Amino acid sequence: MSHIVIAFPKLEVAQNLKKLLSQSGYTVTAAVNSGSAALQAMGGLDHSILICAPRFRDMIYEEINDCLTNGNQMLLVVTQEMWEPSQDILCIRTPLQVHELLETIRMMDESLYRLRRKQRNRPKLRSEEDRALIRQAKELLMTRNCLTEDEAHRYIQKRAMDNGTGLIETAQMIVALNNN
Repeated sequence: MSHIVIAFPKLEVAQNLKKLLSQSGYTVTAAVNSGSAALQAMGGLDHSILICAPRFRDMIYEEINDCLTNGNQMLLVVTQEMWEPSQDILCIRTPLQVHELLETIRMMDESLYRLRRKQRNRPKLRSEEDRALIRQAKELLMTRNCLTEDEAHRYIQKRAMDNGTGLIETAQMIVALNNN
């Protein structure tokens, strides 16, 4: 479940929303009354939701949104007169309907969950040392066993899967066995 930060110029409004969301099972990290305090609260959080008003003494929502990291989302609470559909920022109109607010947060939370899963499943970039080690193991196999580069790479992958080791560890074993 995502962390939530609530920011409204009137701290009582933020605290009331915090109480409502906490009772509904959400983790509310902070309830603040300025844009800078909201950014500070969001600073250490990834994949979190900021629920806020459009204007504060020190900032407006666009400035805050520009400072949010990629994994964080904003839910802007606006009056009927200020409401404009936006591609980047999700808006909810006042007066707030509790079920509408909770459903919107649930939807945002699911979106952030999918984003976290997608980022976790993304292949990790190998360091230059790791790439050099794999290249060295492939060159050894190509020279010693007369394999093509693709065949040598598939051989290392198959050995890694068969042994339950990583590609780097398998390449290290091949290079170490050659040095003995």
